[in-house]
Amino acid sequence: MLLRHLLSILILPFTMTVLFPRWLMRGLSRSDTRWIDGTVAAASGHVAGVVVFVAGFALFAWCVLLFVRVGRGTLAPWDPTRRLVLVGPYRYVRNPMIIGVLIMLAGEAVFLGSRVVALWTLTFFVINNIYFVLLEEPGLERRFGASYIEYKAAVGRWLPAAVPWQNV
Repeated sequence: MLLRHLLSILILPFTMTVLFPRWLMRGLSRSDTRWIDGTVAAASGHVAGVVVFVAGFALFAWCVLLFVRVGRGTLAPWDPTRRLVLVGPYRYVRNPMIIGVLIMLAGEAVFLGSRVVALWTLTFFVINNIYFVLLEEPGLERRFGASYIEYKAAVGRWLPAAVPWQNV
């Protein structure tokens, strides 16, 4: 069980937040930006980036734990949850795990002062939005039926609700 979760984390979010941004920064280094070391802007960017990254990681980790404990599955599409997760941050927004990854990427972009990583963050959001609309949500509707359709109608995809959804 633990190996399944570690493998899905290594293949998906680790690749998207660590490996792919590094590859992009190397390949596009001439058009990328960086903080000038030793400046107040660099120090501030590093601190802000770490704070933002840690917040995103905390949200991501919480969601992974909910997938393990409540959903009885992993974050990977090839090994999905067996039960619909409707607790914790999922009461406010449908995709908090991806939001956590996006926050981590934003923190990384700020920490590095990297325009390339910031553009990757936006691109990653667009790719995920398309994926959720075309594949993930229809698949969840087929797997979980009326309970997911009711949840989907009540809880936003990306923008958290001010009031948590109550599964009545």
